[in-house]
Amino acid sequence: MNGPTDQTRHQDRVWSVAEHLDDVLSKIDPLDPIELQLLDAQGCVLVEDITVPVALPPFDNSSMDGYAVRAADVADATESAPVALTVIGDVAAGSGELPGIGPGQAVRIMTGAPVPPGADAVVPVEWTDGGTGQGPAATMRAHSAAPQDAGGEVRVHRPAAAGAHIRARGSDVTEGEPALQAGTVLGPSQIGLLAAIGRGTVRVHPRPRVVVLSTGSELVQPGEALGPGQIHDSNSFQLTAAARDAGAIAYRVGAVADDAETLRSTLEDQLIRADILVTSGGVSVGAYDVVKETLAALSAEEGTVEFRRLAMQPGKPQGFGLIGPDRIPLLALPGNPVSSYVSFELFVRPAIRALMGLPEVHRPTTPARCTEAVASSPKGKRQFLRGSYDAEAGTVTPVGGAGSHLIKAMAHANALIIVPEDTTEVPAGAEVDVVLLG
Repeated sequence: MNGPTDQTRHQDRVWSVAEHLDDVLSKIDPLDPIELQLLDAQGCVLVEDITVPVALPPFDNSSMDGYAVRAADVADATESAPVALTVIGDVAAGSGELPGIGPGQAVRIMTGAPVPPGADAVVPVEWTDGGTGQGPAATMRAHSAAPQDAGGEVRVHRPAAAGAHIRARGSDVTEGEPALQAGTVLGPSQIGLLAAIGRGTVRVHPRPRVVVLSTGSELVQPGEALGPGQIHDSNSFQLTAAARDAGAIAYRVGAVADDAETLRSTLEDQLIRADILVTSGGVSVGAYDVVKETLAALSAEEGTVEFRRLAMQPGKPQGFGLIGPDRIPLLALPGNPVSSYVSFELFVRPAIRALMGLPEVHRPTTPARCTEAVASSPKGKRQFLRGSYDAEAGTVTPVGGAGSHLIKAMAHANALIIVPEDTTEVPAGAEVDVVLLG
């Protein structure tokens, strides 16, 4: 009798979680860099080192509303013996022509306005009479009035040292200084810095476009009434939201009926806008698991999709391959909601972040003390239980049972409790590793 073929042995193989993940990531490279407008680049990874073309701030400017003065002129100013200075003009933010200040003179200045030549300090308006000839109590009213006429007078009641209330040119960053390094993820502060140094566009790895669809003739759009044997489609919503949370631009196609030709045409239509495709359902051994049937036929023509059994719970059946002329990654996930979400976190999220060029693609993992016992974990499988993690206490509490349909428990979990393959039970108080979600 002939022995099993290599293909049969390969199909019978049980993959570990690490083996499947490594295989997925080995076939994914960061997306080619593109030039994007700043706001479109938010959340993307920078692919170039950025240096500062001009110093920040680009000129000495006032950090207060007040008066630009010579520090020597107000060195002896006191409440009882204020120093009177002649006001020779006003300088607002954006001013171009600046009056020069000589001995005994001052210029009314606004926050952010350039410091005029001759001045080496700014006296806050609260330290003056506001040019009213009255005491400090009138200063705020005076400062909101119309610009002061040249030749007026202001009384200064407190001294200001040289450099006081002046933001010096280059005090933030100097010309030629590194601003951001390649590999930086562009958040709001980084976008603000790029704008401040005059960059209107930037080269980045773009956010990947993820197309999500779920399969099953029993699935009904939320908001529609259920018929006999029907359930609402939650997977496509859950996975689309998860893809967006991972940093992707995600498109939800919705539910596709259990029809091979319909599924095939839908996948082919979506290839044009996808950097990665994610399906849920139809990957086990059921008679109507058309995802396997469809992708097997598609693989023969336009790529290879392999269906595997993984030593994990939930999420044993998985599919992965590259399809279409551009070899777009496709990850086929189980249909049970918890299996689907856990599989996304373990395999799809890292793939998305690898496409983005991020240096770290995995969720953080941390040890925690399990507050309740975990019994009957399957031997030989890595189990992922939903958990509620308390960072302050360093504990995690299982949420719900092990069933892969318990979507409510998933909604109340912020972590996945890892029970290793060789562990069949976890006593209360034992230390476990947890994957932190969100």
